[in-house]
Amino acid sequence: QVHLVESGGGLVQPGGSLRLSCTASGLSLDYYALGWFRQAPGKEREGVSSISNSDGRTYYADSVKGRFTISRDNAATVSLQMNSLKPDDTAVYYCATFRSMWLDDFGTWGHGTQVTVSS
Repeated sequence: QVHLVESGGGLVQPGGSLRLSCTASGLSLDYYALGWFRQAPGKEREGVSSISNSDGRTYYADSVKGRFTISRDNAATVSLQMNSLKPDDTAVYYCATFRSMWLDDFGTWGHGTQVTVSS
């Protein structure tokens, strides 16, 4: 059974940075990528970024391109470096497995970590 645990959220001022980490266990080979989606209060879930399990190809939502960087630290850990944060980035961020290259095609996810961008 897949188990995903996120860490690294918190409160940061606009323009600041945070680094999220996800540790996975129980992963099989039947997923395409590991990554992140987020959900802000009153809004739908939004795929943020993923990294392919096979070749390390990365995918980003337009809203975070150039500001966020995803990396696979090892077989069980994926990180999301978030720079130039904006108040619109405020959300609960979930680590997730993705079934394809599409950022809305997530399968299993963790409990999430809160990111708040505010002055």
